[in-house]
Amino acid sequence: MNNQHLFWAGILTALISITHIGIVIGGPEWYRFFGAGERMAQQAEAGLALPVMITLTIALILGIWAIYAFSGAGLISRLPLLKPVLILITSVFLLRGILGIPMVMLVDHPYLNELRDKIVFMVVSSLICLGFGILYAKGTMKLIFRQ
Repeated sequence: MNNQHLFWAGILTALISITHIGIVIGGPEWYRFFGAGERMAQQAEAGLALPVMITLTIALILGIWAIYAFSGAGLISRLPLLKPVLILITSVFLLRGILGIPMVMLVDHPYLNELRDKIVFMVVSSLICLGFGILYAKGTMKLIFRQ
């Protein structure tokens, strides 16, 4: 392994992916606790498939991102478009980390309005995303500039 930042980014992203699977298993209260919103929690209570599909799609995307981090770390073979994909992942995490709270405070949308009342969740999740983004950024920069 030649890139500790991407290794840890992959581990943490995989854990978040698994957490999303846990949310599906945990049901409506887990949707509420992890900030999915009351509408998603109510849909889960009603047994609708949409919350499950959305949450498992997020878990799948995060799982793919973890695999790309492991590829960049040198744990698995090099994946196609490795550098641009890692730049995209870095950008998503950094943008969510930096813009999450301003969006909640400034944009009038039912879901964002609901999150405004959960500012502790927003601060914690924004800091987590910012931390992930920094790990991906450092690891990606090392990958880009070492070759």
